Amino acid sequence: MANGCRISQHLTGCNLGFYSRIQICSYVAGRNSISSSLRPFGRICEKHLQRCLSSSHASGDNIGCLQARVPGEASSLSDYFSQQEDDRDLPSEGSSSLTGGIVALGKFDALHVGHRELAIQAAKAGIPFLLSFVGIAEVLGWEPRAPIVAKCDRKRVLSTWAPHCGNVAPAELYVEFSTVRHLTPRQFVEKLAKEFGVRGVVAGENYRFGYKAAGDASELVRLCEEYGMRAYIVSSVMDKNQCFTNKGSIDSNDKGQVSSTRVRLALAEGNMKYVSDLLGRKHRLMLQVTDQEGFVIRGKRITALRSCLLNLPPKDGLYESCSLVVNDDILVPCRTIIDTTHIQVESDEKSAWTKVLQDCRFVGIEFE
Repeated sequence: MANGCRISQHLTGCNLGFYSRIQICSYVAGRNSISSSLRPFGRICEKHLQRCLSSSHASGDNIGCLQARVPGEASSLSDYFSQQEDDRDLPSEGSSSLTGGIVALGKFDALHVGHRELAIQAAKAGIPFLLSFVGIAEVLGWEPRAPIVAKCDRKRVLSTWAPHCGNVAPAELYVEFSTVRHLTPRQFVEKLAKEFGVRGVVAGENYRFGYKAAGDASELVRLCEEYGMRAYIVSSVMDKNQCFTNKGSIDSNDKGQVSSTRVRLALAEGNMKYVSDLLGRKHRLMLQVTDQEGFVIRGKRITALRSCLLNLPPKDGLYESCSLVVNDDILVPCRTIIDTTHIQVESDEKSAWTKVLQDCRFVGIEFE
């Protein structure tokens, strides 16, 4: 594919590329060649180290717009990421194709109800894809932060969208931001049309694109028409609750629409009902099951270090109404305690879930 633009289509299990700051690959245990600044990101294979260094999570909802930091979000990424979650290698260039597809454009870190509306429109027009950019945070010097949805859980979330999308779950693809950063709006649309073979695009009414976010939704429509593509502009899904208290953390682009920033703020306040409304589902916190002391099962209690977390947890505290999800089909009522160092899950239910856990790589905690 021209200009070295790598697209990754994520089709299986936890091989969903990444929505975290850096591509994590399995690394041979015992090696010590990774610099100390990279250790919080997990084991990184030497073969792909340089590529990993150029990749990171694209956060927020509008390209070129910095998101305000959420109060209470820890500065150390190791508080949130398992150091043992491994990713498989990205497919080689050209191994995935958007030809004839309808791509929704954005930064789909939260997979909230606004993002879902983009996917619904894409599905109405053709084969739906979510197309977003990898590496924005590092290129623009943004601080790394934990993803809202764990990468190993993205396929499940998108599968829940299928009933809204003609029984088709959207596929995810990513483009490295460094390969498109300096493209003008015209060059970007030309790339979609000529290199990717896109038949149409879907974007929100506030979508910005091109170098320094020079293009807006109206220009996207005009350019797409010029290059023989259809453009579908979707109105923002508005937040009907508006119930968070820390409104000073909302950025200048906020007009009351559902956004990833609002999801992060709601999590920072521990308002799980609000989080569910924004996401259109219960928030699922994913933990890496390890054989080490970081993840301990004793009777009906699980104690895990925060380093076992794979995505953003809610505010520290006690959450009485939760469900422990094992193998995606065993839901055990539980209560969850989150503090600065650990997550504790306790259940009164008599079951064999502790034995099942020993054969799992990941477990989830859903919050009511």
